[in-house]
Amino acid sequence: MELTGNALHPGSGAGRLFVLRKPVSFWGGVDPLKGIVADPRHPQHGKSLCGRILVMERTIGSSSSSAIMLELLRNRVSPAGIVLGRPDAILMLGILVARELGYPTVPVVQVDESGIERLARAEGRRATITDGVVEVVVRPSPRQGSA
Repeated sequence: MELTGNALHPGSGAGRLFVLRKPVSFWGGVDPLKGIVADPRHPQHGKSLCGRILVMERTIGSSSSSAIMLELLRNRVSPAGIVLGRPDAILMLGILVARELGYPTVPVVQVDESGIERLARAEGRRATITDGVVEVVVRPSPRQGSA
């Protein structure tokens, strides 16, 4: 499967798809030292974002989310890439500041709602992002009865 979206931040990244089922505020909702969902009320509490392709319709919360994104990148526990349904200038600010400070950054792609839904159905599969193109590795299942 291949999706083409709007590259909000260029680059390449690869990892397993991790789809947030509910929006999260990075400020207080993501641990910047461990790269995990830290909000105990979130259905995916304790799950790691680190090294994954993070897929989310949108974020919620504070303008401090940019600082958390910056810390995730500085601590090398960030997602390998981000796919958004809606652009998020605050999250992008953290990535741009990281780039200016010489920290590694991640690609960010915006896709439409149907793209988010398609990626949600492929959760857990390996994916790559390269300058606005999200490619998901879908291996055909082996045929029954073949030798």
